Amino acid sequence: MNYSNLTRRHFDNPVCAGVLGGATVRRGAAGSRAQGTWVQFDVQIGLRDQESTVAAVRFLAYACPHVIAVADWVAQQAVDSPAAPVLPESVHSLRERFEVPIEKLGRLFIVEDAWIAALSSPYREISA
Repeated sequence: MNYSNLTRRHFDNPVCAGVLGGATVRRGAAGSRAQGTWVQFDVQIGLRDQESTVAAVRFLAYACPHVIAVADWVAQQAVDSPAAPVLPESVHSLRERFEVPIEKLGRLFIVEDAWIAALSSPYREISA
């Protein structure tokens, strides 16, 4: 399969891969390894001007290069944004940006579900 330069860049060097720990981290996951796509986001919440913001993000994924690239991009783009359970860009826009084949669209919804799960989860002490 041919991958776009953006997909290759984020897949080859996923700078936000990993986990976060601590009292201000929220964790959410979606998908399943058995089904071939699983994504987890750890989101550290900070406070800026009395508003909750995304201070840091890390992700883990068992997925194709497109999903790993999109998860890394989402993790990078979300930093310093409001801590809301909404992707920085719509799933359909991400599909176009990363040139993801339409038959993989469902996998991008797993990325979205993991993001929503993380930002909707309650705080709890997470060990890195």
